[in-house]
Amino acid sequence: MSRVPSYPDVESREEVLAPPGRFRSVPGVLRRNPLLAVGAAMCIAIFLVAVLAPLIATYPEDAGSAVHPLQTLEPPSAQHYFGTDQVGRDVFSRVVYGARISPVIAVLVLAISCLIGVPLGIAAGYFGGAIDEVIMRFIDVLLAFPGLLLALLAVFALGVGLRNAMIAVGIAGIPIFARVTRGEVLSARENLYVEAARAIGAPEGVIVWRHLLPNIMTPSIVIATLRVGTAIIFGASLSFLGLGAQAPAPEWGLMLSQGRGFLGVAWWLSFAPGLAIFLVVMASNLFGDGLRDVFDPRLSA
Repeated sequence: MSRVPSYPDVESREEVLAPPGRFRSVPGVLRRNPLLAVGAAMCIAIFLVAVLAPLIATYPEDAGSAVHPLQTLEPPSAQHYFGTDQVGRDVFSRVVYGARISPVIAVLVLAISCLIGVPLGIAAGYFGGAIDEVIMRFIDVLLAFPGLLLALLAVFALGVGLRNAMIAVGIAGIPIFARVTRGEVLSARENLYVEAARAIGAPEGVIVWRHLLPNIMTPSIVIATLRVGTAIIFGASLSFLGLGAQAPAPEWGLMLSQGRGFLGVAWWLSFAPGLAIFLVVMASNLFGDGLRDVFDPRLSA
């Protein structure tokens, strides 16, 4: 009769099946992690700009298709903080209203990539065998196409439009999340805490959710924060080709693409949306690094 090994770090079956209990008081977490606090503050500020856009924008009507032929390509001034564009619209107002489009696009794109890619990676890495083979051959097929080309193919299959463009860019991001997650699971599933959970009869779902997921989520968080800018630029590229956001939508990537033809005479057309994209990416990076420090058991130990 085989003897079940003893694991001194696991006191009881209830301890293994209990909720993680990793969420502490928010003020305490923010006080111990200034990166998370700064990133969260920046994300909240961007959210407030999006919500209060009609109150912040100096010329709300310029967020649409308004045209002012006598005010074209005016430099930044007290009347137009970021100058005006090629048809006389206030760039500052368009950037403010763009906070309702571009960050939402990035979040939805990353949600699609994570919600599909991470479960595929977990299933392939944890169960292995035929499941791993089928999933990873599918991922290899996706990886055979450059990200933007894969997004273009998806848009052609789904149709033109902002919603379909977001789905397309999300599909293009699935392979990187799946492969990174699979690699983390292959390493984590051999650890002692997984063997201990199996030894006391914990269900597979509990092992994955309670033990594996908290220990493999760090790379996904880092990748997601780093791909915020990529998601916005991919969306801008599709918009530039007429497959995503359509003019006169104040989408930052579309504004950036439209402004590049005027860099020699009106640098502010590209600078303003570029600065907005930079701030969003910076906020997501700081927030992601802070979340990594909070949730990664190896860092919070």
